Amino acid sequence: MRRRLPSTQALICFETAARHESYTRAAQELALTQSAVSRQITALEDFLGMALFRRTRHGVALTPAGADYARQISRQLDSMERDTLDAMARQGVGGALQLAAVPTFATRWLIPRLPDFAARHPDITVHIETRTRPFLFNDTSFDAALYTGTPQQAANWAGTRSVLLLHEDVVPVCSPALLGAKAQLSPAAIARMPLLQQSTRPDGWHEWFDAQKVDAPRARSGPRYELFSMIAVAAAHGLGVALMPRMLIEPELERGELVVACDRPLRAERGYLLVTPAGGEERPALVAFRDWLVAAAAAESS
Repeated sequence: MRRRLPSTQALICFETAARHESYTRAAQELALTQSAVSRQITALEDFLGMALFRRTRHGVALTPAGADYARQISRQLDSMERDTLDAMARQGVGGALQLAAVPTFATRWLIPRLPDFAARHPDITVHIETRTRPFLFNDTSFDAALYTGTPQQAANWAGTRSVLLLHEDVVPVCSPALLGAKAQLSPAAIARMPLLQQSTRPDGWHEWFDAQKVDAPRARSGPRYELFSMIAVAAAHGLGVALMPRMLIEPELERGELVVACDRPLRAERGYLLVTPAGGEERPALVAFRDWLVAAAAAESS
């Protein structure tokens, strides 16, 4: 049966004009004339049987229906472009994986290990984008996600299944200058230091001090940073003590930029998990990546 689809050129002209809300700027971006863009959009409106733009004193503006259609088309064009680039990258062999990942874990732990995966599976290409929170797989092109959270949180991620890769053991670290001549600090001494906070884990320090049975009224005070990589840099520059997973700061510890302020690690409830869509047959590339990742995590834990 013949598909009821408008031309790709018309969709590209519409998406560009919708993004700028300007035929002129769309024409400049696409290296077309303004009249050519206008003709394509008029043809698309005729095909759909509805108005996508309305004229204003300053040019054009999206209609409500046009704004809704633009959101859908933009996502579909992005997906088509990624699929095309994937096909070009693998030249018809192997496969490509779209992976969502929490940024610091991807940068500090996963990517340094990817050469081993590439050596074992040279025909599989892994693309990585950052995501810090759950999402609907059906609304994205992702095949899997590297997620940090508790198993209970992962179980509440609708339409997915997950496998725990690594537990997260956190330990207080700081710059050598902040530690001074002391080899380490007591938990009570750390409670009096400036504490660096991660915005997505506001109870991290509170949990650590509770485990040490230390009263710390300022456990939730201090500057907040979104990413572990930001906190590591802040700690290395002497802004305070950070509560960090040791496995994410091995380079800083080896270089002496950070030191362990109190060697009392806490196994947090959170861990790193591989999350995949539930149901359906898994692609061979995803199965190969998951098997390799589980083995790499097991080697880290042993």
